[in-house]
Amino acid sequence: MIQNREEFLTTIGQSLGRPVNTTKKPERNWKYAPQKKGYEGLTNDELLAILEVQCKNIHTDVVKTTASQLPQILDQVVENYNGGSISMWQDPRFEQYQLQNLYNDQWIEKGYNVHLWKEELADQNIQNAEKANIGITFAENVLAESGTVVLYSNQHHGKSVGLLPTNFVAIVKKSTIVPRMTQVSEALTKRVENGEVLPSAIDFVSGPSNSADIEMKLVVGVHGPIHATYIVLTDQ
Repeated sequence: MIQNREEFLTTIGQSLGRPVNTTKKPERNWKYAPQKKGYEGLTNDELLAILEVQCKNIHTDVVKTTASQLPQILDQVVENYNGGSISMWQDPRFEQYQLQNLYNDQWIEKGYNVHLWKEELADQNIQNAEKANIGITFAENVLAESGTVVLYSNQHHGKSVGLLPTNFVAIVKKSTIVPRMTQVSEALTKRVENGEVLPSAIDFVSGPSNSADIEMKLVVGVHGPIHATYIVLTDQ
């Protein structure tokens, strides 16, 4: 419950010398909008080049491949992280890119423990992710400016998979690379205006966890993944 809302706003309105508006959404017709001009007009290939440079700054590896080669590349990335326990979303895109043979057969034969996020497992999903060596997700968007992947959570896409395992792997389509957070925010706003239901959580993950709070010295792997790899599908 919001108490004394009108009285509070009326007091502020009188101090500012303007009427109180609680029904009409303000129009944002700014004369200048620099947030929209960063990397404006660049192609996806140009944005990918910017992303690669930024990922070096945030200690994140970028591996480029095609959709047909994704199974082999993902297998190699997982092997480079020494396999072990793997936490994954339950996502139809894993089958779309023919990855089911990896996690159903090949990784099991190698002795890896694969845990798919399942709604019925409840908190056990989080425990699996916390103990996992590798977490694997798909990114909905990538921000070239900051090297950030955007993850949508739902009952099959636990946010813990991208935040708790020791190593984090995100699969990215080149076509989803955008300049910066501005474009993602605008797209989400349009979805709200169209009456769409947004994901239960929207996470912006910029490579491995880090902190520079101690004497302004960067420390990587503080409270989440120690290493991160973005696998970019250049033909998607």
